[in-house]
Amino acid sequence: MDLSMVIPVKEESENLPELLKEIVAAMEPTGFTYEVIAIDDGSRDNTWEVLENLSHEYPFLKGFRFQFNCGKADALAFGFSKATGRYVATLDGDLQDDPLEIPKMIKILEEGYDLVSGWKVRRLDPWHKTLPSKLFNLTVSAVCGKRLHDFNCGIKAYRHSVVRYIELYGDYHRFIPVMAKWQGFRITEMPVAHRARVHGVSKYGISRLVSGFLDLVSLMFMRSFSTKPLHFFGLIGLVFMALGLGVCGYFGYEWFQTGAMHVRPLLLAGGFSLVMSVQFFSLGLLAEMLNGRKRRIYPIAETFGE
Repeated sequence: MDLSMVIPVKEESENLPELLKEIVAAMEPTGFTYEVIAIDDGSRDNTWEVLENLSHEYPFLKGFRFQFNCGKADALAFGFSKATGRYVATLDGDLQDDPLEIPKMIKILEEGYDLVSGWKVRRLDPWHKTLPSKLFNLTVSAVCGKRLHDFNCGIKAYRHSVVRYIELYGDYHRFIPVMAKWQGFRITEMPVAHRARVHGVSKYGISRLVSGFLDLVSLMFMRSFSTKPLHFFGLIGLVFMALGLGVCGYFGYEWFQTGAMHVRPLLLAGGFSLVMSVQFFSLGLLAEMLNGRKRRIYPIAETFGE
C-alpha cells in the first residue's frame, strides 16, 4: 500500500460524498494504491450512515465509529494505528482542504523529508480565528525551534515511521510537527489552498487558543520529565528538605546553646517541610517505577544481519 489517508469526521454528512469524489480525482492519476480511513468521532447526525453507503461505491474506504466524541487527537491516533501505507496523509472532512495537495506533499517526502505540514497562506476564516492562530503559531515556532506558519493545519503528509512513533492524546494533534521535530524527524511546510466551509459548522472556537497554550506547557513538561519524573519531583523535594533542615537546624542550635525548646510556628513549618520532602521523593520514585514498566518503541533507523 502506497498511501493511507486518515480523515476524522464529526457531523460532516453533507460534505463526505463530494470529498470522496475529490479524493478519487486527485489520486487516480498518480497510480498510487491507497486507502481512506474515516473515523466518525461520535457524530449525532447521519454521518455514519453516509459513510456506510459510500463504502459500497468506494471499496478503498474503511470506516470506524466511536461510541462518543473522543476528540481529534484520539481519532487520528486510532486512524494511524490502522494505516498500512508507506505514506500517511491527513485532512479534515469539511471540504476546506483540497486533496489535490496530497500528491504534491508526497513528492516532497520523496525528497527526504519525514513530515510535510500544510500552510494556508490565504486563509478563508474570520479574523477572530486567524489572529489568535497567528499568535499561537509564532509561540509554538519559538518553542519548537522550527518556524512553521500553520502548525494546526489539517492537511499533512508523513512517512509511516512518524505516525508509528508519535503518541497522541488530549489535544496534542496541534503539536505533531513539534513532537516530530523533537524526535529527530525532518519537517517542512508547503503552501496549500484553503476553501471556505460550505456545509456544516466549525467545531472549534476562540477557546481553543487558551487550551492550546496550556497544552503547549504540558507538552514541554512531558518532554523534559516524562522519562525522568524523579528529576522533577526530586527537585521540589530538595527545596523542601533544604528549608526543613535549615529551620530545624536553627532551632537545634538554639536548644544546644540555651537548653530550652519552645514550639513555635516556624518550627512547625520546618517539620512540615521535611515531611513534604519525603512525600515528593516518594512520588518521584513511584513515577520512576511506573515509567519503567511502559512498553517503548525504539526509533531504529537502520539495521543489518537479520
